[in-house]
Amino acid sequence: MVRMANVYYDEGNYENAYCLYLKFMTLFLEKIREHPDFNSVPAEVKAANKAKLREVLPKAEKLKQKLLEIYKEDYNNYCVKLKQIEKEAEDRRKRNQLKRQDDSRQLPQGPPSEFVTAQIPSPIDGVYYPDTNSSGSGTIVPSAPDLPHPYESDISFPTIPSFDRSKKPSSTSLTDKYDTDVLRAVLVPSKVMPWFENLAQSNTNKNIETCGILAGKLEKNQLIITHMILPKQNGTADSCTTTNEEEIFDFQDQHNLITIGWIHTHPTQTAFLSSVDLHTHCPYQLLMPEAIAIVCAPKYQNTAFFNLTPNYGLQFISNCRKTGFHPHPTDPPLFKVADHVKIENAPLEVMDLRK
Repeated sequence: MVRMANVYYDEGNYENAYCLYLKFMTLFLEKIREHPDFNSVPAEVKAANKAKLREVLPKAEKLKQKLLEIYKEDYNNYCVKLKQIEKEAEDRRKRNQLKRQDDSRQLPQGPPSEFVTAQIPSPIDGVYYPDTNSSGSGTIVPSAPDLPHPYESDISFPTIPSFDRSKKPSSTSLTDKYDTDVLRAVLVPSKVMPWFENLAQSNTNKNIETCGILAGKLEKNQLIITHMILPKQNGTADSCTTTNEEEIFDFQDQHNLITIGWIHTHPTQTAFLSSVDLHTHCPYQLLMPEAIAIVCAPKYQNTAFFNLTPNYGLQFISNCRKTGFHPHPTDPPLFKVADHVKIENAPLEVMDLRK
């Protein structure tokens, strides 16, 4: 968590960095003490966490002040823009008002005699028709044309944009570079799938699943998988569980790697995410929205890249408390093909911790 926060910080993504620092502090200052096995944690592990907290606390405080300065600057810029919009609207209103006044002064003001009178045609066949003019004059004066009321002109005024100040302002240094609604690309080396299937072949021949961790780095707002780690594990025909996970963490710490996803085989089935797979993938994606799950189905010569649907599946699975294989609703879908994956001919290092 701290490693990922540091990456965010170095990339200038201060909001996500601060959120992860805050989660780490909340977890290890408050929540961890409530864990029933807290007292059984080795002293050296507690000491390491305390040391990490001493490193994170001042960094998070400085980052908080930095974010407040950014938000303050954003708010000031917002106020300046809003005043400019209001001034432009007022200037337009005054110009339109002057125009309406000028138009009203130019309306015809002459006496009725200036209007052309109509001549009564001669009677037809000597028949006289009654005069409909109440004045008996026989002169028909056309009515004046309808003119628009000075204040009813069809002039449209631009609407002043509305601003929701219940939301924090968006700084160009934050949201323009890191759009939270768009997933960053995940670069997957083309070697990952064939190399993994080769390493898993012995298990596949026995109808046993194999799994691995995909780790890498964040660079130029792109997640790049650089390492594939095969931890010690116990597999069955439809599941795979890692063991000695501290070895994974140690290796990632030594190489400053972040977890970007995971990969596993379906020896005899097609490529999809089972209910157990969904629960396995959920924490990956909660920590990193771009996290992917690669499923290799060698029997069908098929490989697929998945992630939980962000608007439904992620929340649903995180709230599901069932364990083992169990049915889930399929509509709306809980997972989908990950469309933010890019496969390229990039270098890859493999660490097989099973040996």
